Amino acid sequence: MNPLDTASGRLFQDAFDTLPLMAILRGFDVARTVEVSRRARDVGIRLVEVPVQNETAVAALRAAVEAGRERGAVVGAGTVTTVERVERAVEAGAGFTVAPGFSREVAEASLAAGLPHLPGVATASDIQQAEALGLTWLKAFPAAALGPGWITAMHGPFPEARFVATGGMNLTNTREFLAAGASAVSLGSALADPDRFAQLPELIAAIKEAIRIEDHTRTTD
Repeated sequence: MNPLDTASGRLFQDAFDTLPLMAILRGFDVARTVEVSRRARDVGIRLVEVPVQNETAVAALRAAVEAGRERGAVVGAGTVTTVERVERAVEAGAGFTVAPGFSREVAEASLAAGLPHLPGVATASDIQQAEALGLTWLKAFPAAALGPGWITAMHGPFPEARFVATGGMNLTNTREFLAAGASAVSLGSALADPDRFAQLPELIAAIKEAIRIEDHTRTTD
């Protein structure tokens, strides 16, 4: 295990232990990003990702980071596909980085900067390359296209992998992916849309009950 990844695993593990959900805030202006990031924290989501594909997004990331500090939320940079974007994430105060795919150069730059990195994977080769660098928390992307069965299948050869299902996730298939073995799920529109947000507490209650039952089963075995 790469010692640089120790903090990566700890950050994601600690954040997802109580509630295995992450928020993705893509395409919002600064004010809306801060608003939705606070909404995420209010329902117990501890990790927020703000993709940084343009200057407006970087400004939104910076604002969300500042707002998150006040409430104990960790805000990271998403769509980090280049070393330059790693540098922008560092400058904006991001707490971690996320990428749609795996790039050793990007991963190493992020870890060297002290930022836990969540690389995107879609094949066994992707997973193998990421694990060779010591990364075990991985973004399964695009999860809806891959399907819950992909998570289960990949846990066969890679039992130590911890998948965060991302891409096309909603209030319905979130449960399916968690049941299939995903360690967490990233949600976007469920937080931004008022109607879907109103349904989120029911999903969170069901997830927490499943965690409680699993923990009880584990301690009594």
